[in-house]
Amino acid sequence: MSDHEQTRPAEDRPPPESEQTSPERTPAPRTTPRPEAGEQEAAPARRSPEVEELEDRWRRALADLDNLRKRYARELPREREAERAKVAAAFLPVVDNLELALTHAGADDPGAIVGGVRAVRDQAVEVLRNLGYPRYEETGVPFHPEQHEVMSVVDEPDTAPGTVVQVLRPGYGEPGHQLRPAAVAVSRKQE
Repeated sequence: MSDHEQTRPAEDRPPPESEQTSPERTPAPRTTPRPEAGEQEAAPARRSPEVEELEDRWRRALADLDNLRKRYARELPREREAERAKVAAAFLPVVDNLELALTHAGADDPGAIVGGVRAVRDQAVEVLRNLGYPRYEETGVPFHPEQHEVMSVVDEPDTAPGTVVQVLRPGYGEPGHQLRPAAVAVSRKQE
């Protein structure tokens, strides 16, 4: 038996020579024609159009799901950061009003009210720090446009030009990731 005959299914193989039919006994005709060598390999790959369409739809759905997962993974950190910034920005007026109250209450009522307002302010500043926006209000540092907003320019003969001499409103956050720059007074260049 040849290699080609061994690989064919049993019903397609010719009977062994011992079982060869005599001219008096003819075998029953085959109901399916014998495929050619090239056709036999291509036959299993053929599928109905419905199956092909369903496979295509399935692959597209998987691709859409994968794209959705990737987009969600990219957008989630951005959305979280935007929400944190929104919450912290809404909280800033509370801190500012407490600052004002401390400024005005210091001269009139130096008692327990001032201590209580300071404690509330410190608590609010701590909340902002925990949200990722630490407070900064340093003086004597060089002016940096990403961290500071100039509100006034003053003559200070003992300081280098462009130095922060007074913080009018503190800033919150870190360079490149800040909620608000510090409003400052800066020394001018002496002429």
